[in-house]
Amino acid sequence: MPIKSRSILYLISAPSGAGKTTICESLLEHNPNLTRAITCTTRAPRKGEVGGQDYYFLKADTFLKKVQAGEFLEHATVHRNSYGTLKSEVVSKLLEGKDVLLNIDVQGEATIRKMAMDDPVLGPALVTVFLVTKTLAELENRLRKRGADSEEIIQVRLEAAEKEVLAWKRFDYLLVSSTFDEDFRRAQMIYEVEKLKTPRMINPLSNSPQ
Repeated sequence: MPIKSRSILYLISAPSGAGKTTICESLLEHNPNLTRAITCTTRAPRKGEVGGQDYYFLKADTFLKKVQAGEFLEHATVHRNSYGTLKSEVVSKLLEGKDVLLNIDVQGEATIRKMAMDDPVLGPALVTVFLVTKTLAELENRLRKRGADSEEIIQVRLEAAEKEVLAWKRFDYLLVSSTFDEDFRRAQMIYEVEKLKTPRMINPLSNSPQ
């Protein structure tokens, strides 16, 4: 009988352009028990997007009511559209035995970490990783290569990155980016090691916590 392990809330954060989204996609592809939390947003669905699958599409007043009720783990407004991760979305999946992956910015991580401190489900499950490039010049090079941003936006992202990097010590793990294959290997290793930690183990004979 395989030894079972309690669920993990695997949170990966990084400055924009460091490569966290690609790593998260690969982690989801290679780990059947790892699932993403579906985000709420007030923006309109894009072509091909399905409500409840890609996002929960909410009206602005509905989103605001959820904010006021404290239903979000974290939320932010980007380009006049609001985005948020529901606590119920994450907790329900963890209680079902699923591991949950969050791709979150540094500010969102701080909010989730604070909320998890006194939460009996989120606290034991939370594992945080900060991904960063070796230098700011390397981050700038990656931003330019992907060709998705104007010069103004690139400079805004670089200025934000300089501040975000200062938060690295509060994370459980620091992953200094190398190649994609190496970044994924280490992110996968962290996930596997965390699943093997004895505080998360469930006795295979009694099926109860040791």
